Amino acid sequence: MPLFTLEPAGESRFAFTVPRSICVGPAGREFLFGGAGLGLGIAALEAVTGRPTVWAAAQYLSYARPETRLALEVTVPVAGNHTSQARVVARDGTREIFTVNAALGGRPHESAGQWATMPDVSRPLDCPAVVHNWPRTGSDMHANFDEHVAAGRFGVARTAGGPSDDGIARLWVRPRGDFGFDRPHLAVVADFLPSGLGNALGANAGGNSLDNTIRFGRWQATEWVLLDIRIHAVVDGFAHGRLHLFAEDGTLLATASQSMILRLH
Repeated sequence: MPLFTLEPAGESRFAFTVPRSICVGPAGREFLFGGAGLGLGIAALEAVTGRPTVWAAAQYLSYARPETRLALEVTVPVAGNHTSQARVVARDGTREIFTVNAALGGRPHESAGQWATMPDVSRPLDCPAVVHNWPRTGSDMHANFDEHVAAGRFGVARTAGGPSDDGIARLWVRPRGDFGFDRPHLAVVADFLPSGLGNALGANAGGNSLDNTIRFGRWQATEWVLLDIRIHAVVDGFAHGRLHLFAEDGTLLATASQSMILRLH
């Protein structure tokens, strides 16, 4: 089963009750994981347009707690021969939780290429598993994935050695359970980017996403995805970074970027 399933609620409308399993945060203060919001938006947009996502950008406006009943409304201002421009707004009553804007479609063309290359790292099961050291319930979003450290510092190791020289960390991720990767689920793990902040700063740090943009490359089925995380800058209490998502065979599945509120735990 996928991490989330939308309920049809009328033309271009969906409903969704937030389960604790796709939330993060300490017990009693959990909230919907930002990447899950982006994934929900992509799922809704693709369902309405019938087209695959080219890019999607989420802006996170407020928190949705477990058991919150969200209403998602899709608007498609432009639907061309090959491309749709659309957006979805998720609300809890009158309160906006997140907005996702996107372009969807595909244009047949002979030209193709990939210039981003997957870094040389060990295979997933040859890398150590992440041991998280922030407050969590044990049944949150991260429980849905196996996470293995390919480079850099995650979890209990990220305070060792001071700040990183290059801000680079790499993480293998694989779904647990009965779901695999698709565009919505790639959007979920793209929001693991804030986990690279601790490696960059050499501190027990993370972040709350202000936004998240994902751009999809060529699709390739894969069991594991490598997250190549690069923190670009931390300034004035905010952080900025990007990550590439690679299939096991080196195919660039997507590239993502975001800005975050810096949190020192």
